[in-house]
Amino acid sequence: MKFIQKLIFVAGTVCLGTLQVFSQTTSKTENVPTDYLSKEFHAGRRQALRDLMPANSVTVIFSYPDQLFSNDVNYVYHANPDLYYFSGYKEPNAVLLIFKDVQADGDSSYNELFFVRHRDPLREQVTGKRLGVEGVKRQLGFKRVYNSEAFLDFPIDFKKFSAVFYDSPPEDVAGDGSAGELRNLISTFKTTAAIPYVDQQLLYDLTLIGKYASPANLNRLVTAYLKPKLNKEAYKNSSIIQELVNKPDSATLADVKTKISTGFGGISSFAEYTNTLRGIKTPEELVLLKKSVQISSLAHAEIMRAIKPNMSERELEGIFMYVHKKYGAEDEGYPPIVGAGANACILHYEENNATKLNYQLTLMDVGAEYHGYSADVTRTVPANGKFTDEQRVIYQLVYDAQEEVFKLCKEGVVYASVEQKATEVLAAGLIKLGLIKNASEVKKYYPHGCSHHLGLDVHDKGAYNGNLMANMVITVEPGIYIPAGSPCDKKWWNIGVRIEDDVLIGKNGCTILSIDAPRKWQDVEKMAAEKSIFDNANFPELK
Repeated sequence: MKFIQKLIFVAGTVCLGTLQVFSQTTSKTENVPTDYLSKEFHAGRRQALRDLMPANSVTVIFSYPDQLFSNDVNYVYHANPDLYYFSGYKEPNAVLLIFKDVQADGDSSYNELFFVRHRDPLREQVTGKRLGVEGVKRQLGFKRVYNSEAFLDFPIDFKKFSAVFYDSPPEDVAGDGSAGELRNLISTFKTTAAIPYVDQQLLYDLTLIGKYASPANLNRLVTAYLKPKLNKEAYKNSSIIQELVNKPDSATLADVKTKISTGFGGISSFAEYTNTLRGIKTPEELVLLKKSVQISSLAHAEIMRAIKPNMSERELEGIFMYVHKKYGAEDEGYPPIVGAGANACILHYEENNATKLNYQLTLMDVGAEYHGYSADVTRTVPANGKFTDEQRVIYQLVYDAQEEVFKLCKEGVVYASVEQKATEVLAAGLIKLGLIKNASEVKKYYPHGCSHHLGLDVHDKGAYNGNLMANMVITVEPGIYIPAGSPCDKKWWNIGVRIEDDVLIGKNGCTILSIDAPRKWQDVEKMAAEKSIFDNANFPELK
């Protein structure tokens, strides 16, 4: 029996009155941050969505499910960024409906409905306070709010709408048996809105093609991404996938995108609307995003002072987490990457379990998450504070690529040119060093993209086809990775360098938000020579 069930079983109704008093009075003694996004911000985002929606349409947004961590303990809950963006709500078992037009209801009317997790004093003593119906009305500014179980029988005829927009609902959602659990909400929606079943991975890939596929990346998408999946039944039976794989040209892509839009219009349009809105950051969002990036940059700067050859990867990770928490960041925006030597050549290395950095380059891709907004900053630092000649040459090449890309980061520049410029600079440098013979080989040592949007997701929603626009926030992150065994002189082996900065796009240029973490190799070495507040941290040996 789970702990929460045990508590309820033992407590019975004897403690109920006390628990109700506890849950109702804690709000009077709250001591929490005051710089969250306002309810007016979220209301404005809902109206912005309505402005994009066609007449007689509705958008449906579900919460994310809880995820089991171990036995009766869940992972720390992470809200659906879309639901948070449009509502400010950060709890599971909820569904928000946003209507384009005002809906009549007897003598009253509404243009949004919110079904949220109900209050439960017994559970709240164990897992924390819930807003409930009244809390959502009072704190988030909604008028028509109901307990989530009311959605199961609520008189909504989705078939009367010309269009229903929604994100792909998660499958295999666990539940606790209550009527208002998320899987019941999703099941009710699928039934009442007549949503057909589609393999989830296939659906994800179709929406991916609809959003991001272009003539420039089509061949790589088909060869490296789609063809390996053709042994799966869903892909084998998909006429859309087969059409694209059999004839991967621009005309086919245009036809396929039309079919995706027609057949999966509700999901496709939802992605289009949320990409449009979330890709351009509002002033309120920029306040939080800038703070998240600054916190991350200060953590990277402190790491440069603290790093020593006898430290472990995990010890560095701990310093990052301490600095983040010191400045009020709730979490990291993604699993921290701290890789020394050979580990720096693994793009998404997350074990962080090397016990000694030794005299190696250490690549650290770590970003804080502040009030939902994630930074994404990478620095590569020699553990002893001094670059070797080979390390410095590779580092300088990556730095030069960044500098050239920064020049393109302004409104009106084609997004794809950012990647093209980074690739050109890195390829030319690697040819000059004799590491490759021609530019077509550059992906051997530079196997990822240069930029992505940043915001409520570390790889945030936004337009990737088209031009950069003012108030977009993107990363600039070229890198070179030369693992042992590469076809080059051994002196280059196990050198992995990535420098990643977060930039705000302006009309005539960009602002580097992560400027508090030094970038030039000379400045990195200079900061490594400074004292750290962690230098005198002495811990007793484990017995």
